[in-house]
Amino acid sequence: MKRRSLLSLAALSIVAGCSSTLEKQPDPNFSNRLRIPPPAEPVIDADGAKRFSLDLRAGRSEFLPGRITENTWGVNGAYLGPTVRASRGDKVRMAVTNSLPETTTLHWHGMRLPARMDGGPHQMIEPGATWTPEWTVDQPAATSWFHPHLHEKTAMHVYRGLAGLFLIDDPDGPPLPDEYGVDDLPLIVQDKEIDDAGELETSGVDRGTFGLLGPTILVNGTYDPFVDVTTEAVRFRLLNASNARVYRIGFADGRAFEVIGGDAGLLERPVRVDRVKISPGERVEIVVRFSPGETVVMDSRGEPRKTANDIEEDDFQLLKIVAAAALKASPGLPATLSGPGPETPPAGARVRRFSLSGSEINGHDMDMTRIDEVVPAGATEIWEIDNTTYAHNFHIHEVAFRILEINGAPPPAYQAGPKDTVFLPKEAKARLLVRFGGFVDPLTPYMYHCHLLRHEDKGMMGQFVIVEPGTENLVPRTIRAGHHHG
Repeated sequence: MKRRSLLSLAALSIVAGCSSTLEKQPDPNFSNRLRIPPPAEPVIDADGAKRFSLDLRAGRSEFLPGRITENTWGVNGAYLGPTVRASRGDKVRMAVTNSLPETTTLHWHGMRLPARMDGGPHQMIEPGATWTPEWTVDQPAATSWFHPHLHEKTAMHVYRGLAGLFLIDDPDGPPLPDEYGVDDLPLIVQDKEIDDAGELETSGVDRGTFGLLGPTILVNGTYDPFVDVTTEAVRFRLLNASNARVYRIGFADGRAFEVIGGDAGLLERPVRVDRVKISPGERVEIVVRFSPGETVVMDSRGEPRKTANDIEEDDFQLLKIVAAAALKASPGLPATLSGPGPETPPAGARVRRFSLSGSEINGHDMDMTRIDEVVPAGATEIWEIDNTTYAHNFHIHEVAFRILEINGAPPPAYQAGPKDTVFLPKEAKARLLVRFGGFVDPLTPYMYHCHLLRHEDKGMMGQFVIVEPGTENLVPRTIRAGHHHG
């Protein structure tokens, strides 16, 4: 089995898009307790809004025992960020302070909110400035996240550690494991290149076909992690926060488990599987049952590349799970969840077509001043994504969509719920049913882009605005790029 390695970079000779030379390694020690990102504690303002303070800063981390990694970036800490949590109906206020030495942004990935609050490349935060977006959470329960979205520098900023979870609860949702850190565990999965001295190697971020495909896996910033569980059932919220790597996550003993949710919310009903495939930016919620006293390893099993220039997938052991000798009883999952059932396109739905090439969408690189698409508020459309080249994935801001087809076939049942990101292997085609929100702003765009971050940085991104229905032909197709100075 290929697994994480701390060999020298010369020995690794990893080139994205080509087969790596990772050597077989002994089983990991799983000697480090899994770090659980702390909950972000809001201040309740006079109007009842939840105010969260997030400080983007540089720090030092100890990924490998006894070896300090310099210049990692985090939110309210040295690496990654706290878990922000809010309920449907909450008004949230963010105070995002940039204590880094360079400009960045903070995007709320999966959040449905006004474009000027989105944290995309137009909402830049200069060093020393504080950005203060606010909005009312009005979407189903979901596992969303936040990360920088600075044009041409997203890959490096995420790789250094700027990311965290944003959990949305629905008070009217079904009964599910929800005790954070006990039977509701976040798992932020990332690959890194870490040298023998413990330093992050960053040269690969801008290298090769896909960018960095590192041999060292961190889960919640923890190397070789283990976690103790005390309940019969545990909900794991999986986030692929890697720059480019794709995972097929399951368990070394082949056990089955239930998928209950995807990017944008819960499924209609639990789906039983033994593997889930998850590309950068995607999330999946699973519920796994354990027996008293057992130990099981969560792993990722790669699929062979079907053609040249498909993204390579390696095998990794991710997390050792140790069940207590006596486990607290967990009820079975409800037969139905709160997610929507199957949807069919409305008659006459507009179809938009997007062709993905090496770093272009419909023949164009990203232009911060160009509006590529104008969408009427509340529209339901069909977006057809044609990947003409090597592997990509496709993320749309603000929306929730359903995958109607991939290469003419329906998606796996666990991917049939509401999503915001879809993986497209080489030369694949996807057909999406996209539902847009009602936040109207003809001058501030949302993004759609490849979430393999090197591709995004190279220009594989476009912009759309949402406007009052009937005014689509009246809005300008060029805008001025803007800054946030606090």
